[in-house]
Parts: sequence; C-alpha cells; structure tokens
Amino acid sequence: MRHTVAALLLLATIVGAIGFGRAAMRSKTVADWAVGGRRLGTLLFWFMNAGEIYTTFAVFGIAGYAWALGAPAYLAFCSVSLSFAIGYLLMPKIWRAGRSADLVTQADFFALRYDAPWLGVVTAAIGIASLVIYVQIQLVSLGLIVSLTFGQTLSPTLSLVAAGAAMVAFVLAAGLRSAAFAAAVKDVMMIVLVLLLASTVAHKVGASSMLDIFGMAEAIRPGIGKLPGADPGAPTTTVWLITAALNVALGNWVFPHLFQISYAAHSATAIRRNAIWQPIYSLAYFFIIVLGLAALVAGTMPAGNDMNAALLQFVSTQYPDWVVGLLAGTGVLLALVPGAVLLLTAGTIFTRNMVRPVCPALSEARALAVSRAALVAFAALAVWLALAHQGSLVAILLKAYSAIGMLGPGVFLAFLWRRTTASGVAAGIAVGFAALLAPFAQLCWAAWFPGWEVGLIAMALNAVTVLCVSAVTPQPAAGGVALGLRLHTHQLIRPLTS
Repeated sequence: MRHTVAALLLLATIVGAIGFGRAAMRSKTVADWAVGGRRLGTLLFWFMNAGEIYTTFAVFGIAGYAWALGAPAYLAFCSVSLSFAIGYLLMPKIWRAGRSADLVTQADFFALRYDAPWLGVVTAAIGIASLVIYVQIQLVSLGLIVSLTFGQTLSPTLSLVAAGAAMVAFVLAAGLRSAAFAAAVKDVMMIVLVLLLASTVAHKVGASSMLDIFGMAEAIRPGIGKLPGADPGAPTTTVWLITAALNVALGNWVFPHLFQISYAAHSATAIRRNAIWQPIYSLAYFFIIVLGLAALVAGTMPAGNDMNAALLQFVSTQYPDWVVGLLAGTGVLLALVPGAVLLLTAGTIFTRNMVRPVCPALSEARALAVSRAALVAFAALAVWLALAHQGSLVAILLKAYSAIGMLGPGVFLAFLWRRTTASGVAAGIAVGFAALLAPFAQLCWAAWFPGWEVGLIAMALNAVTVLCVSAVTPQPAAGGVALGLRLHTHQLIRPLTS
C-alpha cells in the first residue's frame, strides 16, 4: 500500500509538473530555462519560495532535532521570521537589478555591480560550493525515504545514488516552471500531512493533547524544553540560538538560487506579498516539533540512532501504510523540488560565469547543454558528499549558511553604500573564510565568544574588512553603483550578454 500511494502521488506530480513547464516554455535559452521567462506571479512565486524554505530539513531535520535535543529546534521559528523581515526589504532590490540589467545569476550581479568580471568568477565558485552542500541535505533525506520505501532491498549507497539520479532526471525535464508546479503540490501535501499527523499524534502516544506531549517529553528528559535542551553540556545555548538565527536569516537571501528566484518574479509586488505572508506558514514548525517530541515519548529508536530518520521511523511504526506512503511521496517532493532548483542554479552559474568568460562565442544551444552537463556533475559531487558525511541535517545546513554568508557583506553593502568596491568585497571574503576555516581561529572563537555561531563571527569580520578596504580604494563606476542604488537609468553600464 505504501508503495502504491507514494508512487501515485509522485507520478501525478511529476507528469503535471513536466506538462506545465513544457506548455509554458517557448524559448530554449539558458535565461528562460533558469528564470522561467521572468513570469512568476504572486501565487507561483509564493509556492516557489516556500519550496525553498520548507524542505526536507524543515520536516525531517527539525523533527529529528526536537527528538534528539529538544529546545534547539526552536531555531526554525526564529530564523524564518527574521529572514522574511530582511527579504521584504532586500528581494525587491534584487528583482529590480535583475530586470534593469537582464541578469540571470547572482554572479552576474557581482560582476556588473562592482564592474569586475573576475569577482563574478570568485563569487560563482563560492556560490556553487554552497549549493552543492545544500543539495547534500536533500540527498541525505531522499536516501532515507528511498530506504524506508524499499526496505532492505536497497543498500544505503544505492538509495543515495537512486536519489541523485531521480533529482537529475527531474531538473533536466523542463526547468524552473516545472519545479514551481511541483512545489505547489508539495506544499499543499505537506500542510495536509502535518495537520493529519498533528491532529492524531496525542492519541498515538497516550497524551491528552498536543501540549501534554511537551510535559511527557520533559518527564522523560528533564530540561528538554529549555535551552540548551536535552544535553546540558551542548553548545546550543541562548547565545547560540540568537547568533545561529541571525546567521541563517542574513545568509538566506545570499544563496544564489534565491537571487534567481527573485529575478523570476513577475513584479516587486509579488515579492513583497510573499514576504508578508510566508512567516505565517512557518507556524507549521510548531506541529513538526510536536511530532519530534512525540517520537521521543513513543520510544522511537531509528537505526544507528540517526536523528534524521526519527520522524520516518515514528510514522512507520505508529500509522497505517497509506499514511506512510503519503509521507514518503511528500518527502520525496520535499527533497526533489529544492534540489532541482539548486542544481539548476549551480549549472547556470557554471555556464554563464565560469565557462562563458573563457568561451565568449559559446552558442545558446551549447550553453544550455553545458549547463545540463554541469548540473549532472554537481549532483554526483553532492552524492559523494552525502555518502562520506551523513551528519545532522541542521548541522549540514549551518555549514552551508556559514559558507554562503561570506558573500553577505558584498550583497547588502551593494544596496547600501556606493563606496563599496570589488577589492573590498574580495578582501572581506578572504578574511571571512580564514575566520571560518583556520584551526587557530576556531580555538579563539570558542574561548572569546563561547556559544556563538562561528559563521556570524566570520561574517562580521568580513563586513568590517569590506568597509575598511573600500574606504581606501577607488570607488566603482557610476553605472555599476546604479545597479544597487537608485541612480539615473542612463548611468547603467552595458548589460551582460545572455
């Protein structure tokens, strides 16, 4: 039964998504493939954006964190609310820049805003690396779902390889608009499933209500509802929650795929409406945390004590097969949709910002082929990473945000300070990564800033460096500055070739 339900849900969604994407797509260019013809209205943009926020991390990662650690799972609430407050102000500016200069990628923005094609190459490499780590999260979850669906007939390695192949097949089918359709189906299914599970979970674990589950979890693991949670010795303190939430909120809009999604919007109004209403959607996290605690109360013990599999294991032992099938099918979409957009973005950046500068005569057809070949290679790299490092989804996510956060000062200051220069941004990136990766730095931060999220410390040092270096280097041309600040249109420099 679980196989039938999951297969029917996936088949109907994928056929509908491909049909929708093919019918809507008329051009065969990298730009149309990557930004959906810049025609996403309010509703489609909503689902597209929600598809990037509510992924397998949101469901399986947060539930697993609640099951294993308790209160640190509240990170989801804080980070989403902060993110959309920032997004309301920032995303329309990104959209305007994309429209005014016909940008397709985030690296296009860096190259044009700072009048420095070499900076576009640097930021493209950082963006691709961060996206591959993000795809790793989706693959770890997708591999778990494949294992749950097919039992012991597939090894964990084969499950991950199958998950990667499914993701590549989906993204190659049509492009961004297909992902938007699948995201809409996925979000509706997610809400239905979360409400179904949350409304019945108290009965399943012998509690009188959902709130009673918190009390039962506290009785089993004293302190689980207060930071740092179930483990008093863990670094997940109040300071960690504040700094980690800030790091995620600031880094969220710096991810390259969110630039591309912003470019794809039909209007700035669609973006602002989305930023206003998305935080309400984050209330679903309350039910997801309840489900994670219910798994703890029920004595769920996933294989290998894997916190990522806690919710899957709980549902498979407490609910009928058709619910397990529904969860498996929805879970596959939760991984497939964002994973497809991430790979699509990585392939597009590679072609436009790393290959085209070397081969400027590359035809549109060949560029599209290179993009598709590149995303296959990036998917293979993500599969390898997932096989080598299957840590907590939350921990992997924080690594991805720390890495992409190094582009944060260059993005925010581009819209705030006309003096910001390419040399300043490059110096800031170098200092930020040194603060993030150097072994001696890790020891210093642990001693000087106990409990702080290291990514936020590195981002702060990065920003100070950008300000100092930019103040003493020649400011960029007016045309580049106009891309970030509202100057006269005629001051825009020549757009990049599409």
